[in-house]
Amino acid sequence: MMVAVSALDLAALDPEQAAAVRAPRGPVCVLAGAGTGKTRTITHRIAHLIAGGHVKADQVLAVTFTARAAGEMRGRLRAMGLGGDAGQVQARTFHAAALRQLRYFWPQVVGDVPWRLLDSKFPVVAQAANRAGLGSSTELIRDLLSEIEWAKASLIAPEDYPAAAAKYHRDAPVEVTRVAQVYAGYESAKTSADGLLLDFDDLLLHTAAALEDYPAVADEFRGRYRSFVVDEYQDVTPLQQRVLDAWLGERDDLTVVGDANQTIYSFTGATPNYLLDFSRRFPDATVIRLERDYRSTPQVVSLANRVIGAARGRIAGTRLALVGQRPDGPEPEFAEYPDVPAEAAAVAGKIKKLIAAGTPAAEIAVLYRINAQSEPFEQALNERGIPFQVRGGEGFFQRQEVRQAVQKLRQADTRDDLPDEARSGGGLITLVRAELASVGLTAEEPAGAQAKERWSALLALVQLTEELVGHDPEIDLTGLLRELATRAEAKHPPTVEGVTLASLHAAKGLEWDAVFLVGVSDGTLPIQHVLGDDGSPADQAGLEEERRLLYVGVTRAREHLTVSWSLARAEGGRRVRRRSRFLNGLVPDDSPASRIAATATGPKDADGKRPLCRVCAKPLIGTYASMLGRCRRCPAELDAELLAALQEWRAEKAEVLRVRDFVVFTDTTLTAIAEQLPADDKGLAAIAGIGPKKIEQYGADVLAIVASRMRAKTQNPR
Repeated sequence: MMVAVSALDLAALDPEQAAAVRAPRGPVCVLAGAGTGKTRTITHRIAHLIAGGHVKADQVLAVTFTARAAGEMRGRLRAMGLGGDAGQVQARTFHAAALRQLRYFWPQVVGDVPWRLLDSKFPVVAQAANRAGLGSSTELIRDLLSEIEWAKASLIAPEDYPAAAAKYHRDAPVEVTRVAQVYAGYESAKTSADGLLLDFDDLLLHTAAALEDYPAVADEFRGRYRSFVVDEYQDVTPLQQRVLDAWLGERDDLTVVGDANQTIYSFTGATPNYLLDFSRRFPDATVIRLERDYRSTPQVVSLANRVIGAARGRIAGTRLALVGQRPDGPEPEFAEYPDVPAEAAAVAGKIKKLIAAGTPAAEIAVLYRINAQSEPFEQALNERGIPFQVRGGEGFFQRQEVRQAVQKLRQADTRDDLPDEARSGGGLITLVRAELASVGLTAEEPAGAQAKERWSALLALVQLTEELVGHDPEIDLTGLLRELATRAEAKHPPTVEGVTLASLHAAKGLEWDAVFLVGVSDGTLPIQHVLGDDGSPADQAGLEEERRLLYVGVTRAREHLTVSWSLARAEGGRRVRRRSRFLNGLVPDDSPASRIAATATGPKDADGKRPLCRVCAKPLIGTYASMLGRCRRCPAELDAELLAALQEWRAEKAEVLRVRDFVVFTDTTLTAIAEQLPADDKGLAAIAGIGPKKIEQYGADVLAIVASRMRAKTQNPR
């Protein structure tokens, strides 16, 4: 079937999209930012190649990473008369394409050895873990399974896992040699006298091997498919790239689309390196950047650009400067709350107002870093009668570990030997901790992503108990169970047309009119395990991926965006949290969040009052203004040469100490020094952010640099 792509069709594309569509057959790399119309561009390019006679429709294989994305692509191709039927373009996930190919080629490659697809890897991994003497707790098996999947996706054999785990800073749930033992046991268990069991990664491995080792198979496949398109190329794993290489052979008829700054799945083995190195592999490749954002308002786009603008490293070098194409909308809002219940209540209240103003509930999302954060927001929405659905995870009270914990508490409530003091008040909190210890609550956060999720959910139950006891010191175990049951009744069917609650990872590829990014505090976003004990980055690559996760969250919003955080977990709890470091410089000075933050944690003078601007004498609002000692908009004389000298000294000092520059002094602190020209330790101490330790470490050096600059200015006045 010949397809005509009319001038009208191409006229509907922007210049960059049209350039990608018209690019000659061969290697093409489309760097597509969020909301820039990449699926539209891909499908039009396929249609253009077919219409021009460069390739037949049934010779095109387009692959992506989720069934939803593949379905969307097939739908668009079908609307153009190109997809869905035999003889048309094939749009599939990597695994679906490999499964289809393997079923066809298996007799030629393996013969009559039977095989079947493994329904669930969990019991096989559990069996291997038991044989290794590790037990079979649910969270341990899930974490072991995650490590095995990462290793296979990364083309790492069992015997190579320990070294690879160290190289890539894997958060292994047990000692790495034990993980390797379970991995090897799992692989062995899939082979039996009855044939082979294959998991999804095996589909890819066997497909690649068939094409690599059997020339007849490769010739037949390559005669069938001539042109390849890969969406979300930043998420490809080494195993998927191996399959793609086997598909291509020596050919280069390949179009890839991706954005390295949306790489958020490295924990699964995904790497943006293939996207970053595309032009090196194909020096003649056409590279096109799509930066016109049709999804979000200019205000949301501006914040997204500023979030990713602070990124560092090779990936950040490919950042796209998005340009919003929609009409203006409201500025993103920032909000700080004393505790999580207050944050949840406020978010639910704002959602209710949005719905009353005409925004459909299905066009609103609450996004968080980990699934264990969902409970207070589920509760707050339920109290206001707002329907919701939890995406990419169960509702809090439907999680297995929470159900197990509640069952343990019910069993405890039937005991006759519990003293009355253990059933209420502080005794109740102690009892809950003790009972939950038997289902996985430990004193310290465990290793392993799944174990941490389970631990966080159990800890949330303890904190909820503390909150309830704080409200009602007389509440007993029976009353606690009644309250938990009431909250559990808030569950909704998965098909409900309501507000979406989802983790940031589960939100990738989706969009809403209104988005609430909640819990944006240090230790949560960025997640604690990428930070050191002192709060400094322990894993720089991990920290940058956390920043990209925030960027993905911001770019999910079309019009309304609210970013919030809380200072304490439980109502009335100690306010030990602080807003995410990723928000530094992003919260406007006139934002209510800046005032709250300044009042709660900002520096004060000896009389306990807010410091005043040294230029206009008004109270300073916001951390940036407090550190500079002046309002952001007030003029100040900056000695540029002194600032340059201070920056040079800082770089040398950081290199000697083997730390990042900002660990010595931040840019804001150096700017304050270059403006205020301190002459002694007292002058240094007057600058926010310079305490006794900094003065002891660096005071003499800094004062000497300032004094030297002052002498030079006196001797050579301009």
